[in-house]
Amino acid sequence: MANLGIFKGSTLGSCHIVEEILGEGNFGVVAKCRNTLTNKTAAVKVHKKKLKNAIEEIFILKWLHRHGSDACNIVRWDGYFFDKEKLCISFEHLDQSLHHYQMAQNAKRLSMVELKSVLHQLATALSHLHSIDIIHADLKPVNIMVVDRHQHPIKVKIIDFGLACFASQVQQGECRGTMSYNAPEMSLGVPFNEAIDMWALGVTMAELPPDDMLDCGMYTEDFFYIDDYGRSCWRFMTPHDVLIKSMLNLDPHQRITAREVLEHQLFAPSLPQSLSRHTELDVVHLPAASCEEDKDSNVQLPNRCVAAPSREEDVDFNVQTSNPHSAAPLWHEGILVEVGGILSSPREL
Repeated sequence: MANLGIFKGSTLGSCHIVEEILGEGNFGVVAKCRNTLTNKTAAVKVHKKKLKNAIEEIFILKWLHRHGSDACNIVRWDGYFFDKEKLCISFEHLDQSLHHYQMAQNAKRLSMVELKSVLHQLATALSHLHSIDIIHADLKPVNIMVVDRHQHPIKVKIIDFGLACFASQVQQGECRGTMSYNAPEMSLGVPFNEAIDMWALGVTMAELPPDDMLDCGMYTEDFFYIDDYGRSCWRFMTPHDVLIKSMLNLDPHQRITAREVLEHQLFAPSLPQSLSRHTELDVVHLPAASCEEDKDSNVQLPNRCVAAPSREEDVDFNVQTSNPHSAAPLWHEGILVEVGGILSSPREL
């Protein structure tokens, strides 16, 4: 991006050499960089405007880091630094988005084994986020990264917390996310909660098998004439179909939760099919979806939400995990001050 002075070979900060532009949007640009001090590759997100938005994203990332979120299928945040007036946020570099991975498969669809693995990993990540009061608010295939396309089954991680917010502090009428992945309550401007992430997960999973958008409205006229050449025969719904349908419940209060997805019979086929989704069961963790083995084994998914932190709270970068049930002060509206020293000096983890 010429207006940001970012191109292959340019330097961000004091030690990040740009190797490739990975993507760009309204927020700015994401570049693949090599850290000359560590000789490691990183994905650096450069904000081109609205420093307030960048600070809020860092505040969310600090909260996630404090709760060991990178161990639960969420991108690892490596810190931040300044390049002149531009605020740069550094993340681990991942292979490619789920969207591009699916496109590279051409006509080949993901197998049911792969679909189950991806779904379980995403539900694990969302269960963790929701338990610490975070709504991602922009879940979609381009914000889901494949760690290594050559690994099978593939391992995925959720990225981009630029629109994330605290569930306890959302305001009615807020509009976040991408239109075609937004839950009905978001589009209607009525109160919403973490259930919007489950709707987006349902849309995402519904897209993967057919490799097409889920009734995005582009071909509405197709529904108003008789089709004598049906593409498929009538069949019973599979457990996978039933699970996706439960994510797309129009009533957010009846929509399945991330934790309930992990307890679904799809991941425990030996369970009686008559069991209710509200039945208390132990979560069945699949190998590909479990928290990374090289992380702290004490990091566990808490069973309930915690209070959101204060905007003024100093979240210590050195704290890897904390008691997820500990209460924290409320986020005070309208306060744009130093967030844990963000504007005082660059920090790297």
